[in-house]
Amino acid sequence: MQENKTDITKIVLIGYMGSGKSTVGKALASELNLAFKDLDKLIEEEQGLPITELFGTRGEIYFRKVEAELLRSELLNDKGFVLASGGGTPCYAANMDFMNSNDGVRAFYLKHSLENLVDRLMPEKDHRPVIAHLSSREELDDFIRKHLFERTFYYNQANHIIDCDGLTVDQIVQRIKEVLN
Repeated sequence: MQENKTDITKIVLIGYMGSGKSTVGKALASELNLAFKDLDKLIEEEQGLPITELFGTRGEIYFRKVEAELLRSELLNDKGFVLASGGGTPCYAANMDFMNSNDGVRAFYLKHSLENLVDRLMPEKDHRPVIAHLSSREELDDFIRKHLFERTFYYNQANHIIDCDGLTVDQIVQRIKEVLN
C-alpha cells in the first residue's frame, strides 16, 4: 500500500501579512486531515504574552530568536501538520534555509500582488498593530511596497509559489493539494 505523502509532510505557509496563511492553513489542514498550527499563536502560548506586547517589552531581536527556536522545534517534530508562519518568519535567522534543508518540509508562498494586499489589509488595518497607525491607502501601499521589496527574496525561496490573486480559499487549497499529489 502506498503511503500518503501528507502523513509525514510538514507544510509551511509563508507570505506577507494578510495573505491568508491562517485561513488557508486551517482549510488545508482540514482537507488533509492534519493538525493546524499557527506560529504566532505558539509563540504567544509559550511566552505568555501577545506578540505586540512581546515586541514592546522584549524587542524584535528577542522575538525573532524565540520564533526561530519554535519553528525549528516544530519542523523537527515527527508528525505531519500545516503551519502558518508569521509574515517575517522566512526572512530571519536562516529560517528559510532551515525549511528548505529538511526533506519532510514543503514551503508554499501564498503570493499576492501589492494591490491585492492593500485591498485585503485596508479594511482590517485597525486590528493589526503593525499597520494601525497608517492613515491612508497611500501610506499602507508604501509600507507594504517597502516590506515586499525586502522580503520577496526570501518568500521566493519557497518550494512552491501559489499566485493567489483572484482565488478563493478553496481554490488555493486545491492548488496546494495538486502540488502535493
